[in-house]
Amino acid sequence: MTGNAITGVILAGGRSSRMGQDKGLVKIDGLPLFVHIANKLLPQVGTLLISSNQHQEQYAERFAVIGDITVDFAGPLAGMLAALVASQTEWVAFVPCDVPAFPDNLVQRLWENKGQAPAAYVTDGERAHPTLCLLNKSLIPRLREYLAQGERKVMLFFAQVAAQQVVFANPAAFANLNTPEDVQLWQASLRKTQ
Repeated sequence: MTGNAITGVILAGGRSSRMGQDKGLVKIDGLPLFVHIANKLLPQVGTLLISSNQHQEQYAERFAVIGDITVDFAGPLAGMLAALVASQTEWVAFVPCDVPAFPDNLVQRLWENKGQAPAAYVTDGERAHPTLCLLNKSLIPRLREYLAQGERKVMLFFAQVAAQQVVFANPAAFANLNTPEDVQLWQASLRKTQ
């Protein structure tokens, strides 16, 4: 299996309350954060989509945008469901729009370590990062039913479908940019490595 047979999806559907603006559109070195994520994810997948319920026209300037099928900010699982339904490929890799340091081999490692599971997700050995994951389209009926029951917890759903956890022993790679201060720190670290 090559990355070409996997669709990549950037999850940009959250409310971003601590950032004070849509996280995916925060400018870092002149580019919106979602573009930094896209530039890192594109070499790992065949096609790229954005999952978002707001500012869709701004995201759509660069990539196809999918809104949630449910319209009540049902969390990342709602974005995952919409992306699985829209995907032309059997497998879909997800990355949130606020984790720019994720590994260059994320999709490959998830693929190679998923075993027979219909889903695989990241853990750093200390905590799970379930929004960095690889899901199969066969999960659509179960995910639809789970959301219809009012459930929202990603890890609970993953437990129900026996998702495979894949260990990446580098917690710093999965740090979220939640506040303007987080963005400034990441921007400073970028400049040090350039």
